[in-house]
Amino acid sequence: MRFLPHTNIERQDMLAAIGVGSIDDLFADIPAAKRLTAPLDLPRGKSEAAVARALSAMAGKNVAAASVPFFVGCGAYKHHVPATVDHLIQRSEFLTSYTPYQPEIAQGTLQMLFEFQTQVAMLTGMEVANASMYDGSTGTAEAVLMAHRITRRRKAVLSGGLHPHYAEVVRTLSRMARDEVVSLPPDVFAREALVDAIDADTSCIVVQTPDVFGNPRDLRAIARACHAKGALLIAVFTEAVSLGLLESPGAMDADIVVGEGQSIGNALNFGGPYLGLFATRQKYVRQMPGRLAGETVDAAGRRGFVLTLSTREQHIRREKATSNICTNSGLCALAFSIHLSLLGETGLRRLARINHANAVKLADMLARAPNVEVMNETFFNEFTIRVKGDAATVIERLADRDILGGVPVSRLLPNAGLDDLIIVANTEVNTDEDREAFVAALEGVA
Repeated sequence: MRFLPHTNIERQDMLAAIGVGSIDDLFADIPAAKRLTAPLDLPRGKSEAAVARALSAMAGKNVAAASVPFFVGCGAYKHHVPATVDHLIQRSEFLTSYTPYQPEIAQGTLQMLFEFQTQVAMLTGMEVANASMYDGSTGTAEAVLMAHRITRRRKAVLSGGLHPHYAEVVRTLSRMARDEVVSLPPDVFAREALVDAIDADTSCIVVQTPDVFGNPRDLRAIARACHAKGALLIAVFTEAVSLGLLESPGAMDADIVVGEGQSIGNALNFGGPYLGLFATRQKYVRQMPGRLAGETVDAAGRRGFVLTLSTREQHIRREKATSNICTNSGLCALAFSIHLSLLGETGLRRLARINHANAVKLADMLARAPNVEVMNETFFNEFTIRVKGDAATVIERLADRDILGGVPVSRLLPNAGLDDLIIVANTEVNTDEDREAFVAALEGVA
């Protein structure tokens, strides 16, 4: 029996106080078709051992990414994470630590966040970074809200190469705030006329590089056009390793850079937790969402670290806060920082070159295969191919042959008429044997 302490009269009083007629009214923003009309059909009263057996049987249906040739990417990438990373983040002072509100007893956590911010700023080519966001998609939506605050405009233009999940999160938050979002059509070849979409009401242009189809984007002309009309350029990435080889968004004059940091230090983990990276120009620091660790000195002149500019956060002034995010992905940020420290600048650049070289090898092999066309002229470690027939069916047939061959575009954009396209990623973990098996299997099912 669930413990429900409130009487029906007390519930009615609370509903009246907030101005709704029923509890169901609190869920009005959730489409009716998505709401449960009855309890889930689950067995009741199973023992712990029985539940463990049932869940183990369900888990056994999964194919682990490390057990077969794996070419899935599209925002979540399989990279090698050194054992050192997991060993260090499981130290109790990191694993169980919480919000470092008291700097006198949280110097280790605060210094880690400070160093993480420094690494992110260097990677993105920006002047200041925060202590992380939840993930790349919510970070992108926060960047759009930040651009609205800076420009005092309420319209965002989303590139057709932006990851559809990121675009949907932006639209969700914007709908709640009654902001305008213009989403350009999917752009497989990165030829969209983004500059033409900027008008006097535009607060920002959101462009991903490399985009969801794998195309690196030169942001300079877009940045110039944005700035000429008083708008901001938000640069997005889903593959953090690409920053080891491609020119940084900051060097191309982006105003806000945001993306997913999962690639460095964080395994796939069935979809999370992940790590949002967020960086901007120094002049916009007071409008930046999230947490910021700063460096200072104590009364004795010794170097120390504190949370700074905290009035931007929900827990200080909720109704006037810059953002309602008031935490960060601390453990994932630590994993990122440890892995990047182990690599160093030279190691990251080498890792990025290996990723690119492996992808080029695979693209060359696929270009020679019958019924397969490589769509990209340039790419980092991910590109799009066209197959004969339905791409989703091809992917399922590859899975039957123990090959995880990529992401069909129709899974992300089901009504875009791109049902013959597959987005393929090839990182440092793939071997020549993996690539040969993939190509051979694809020739057999395409």
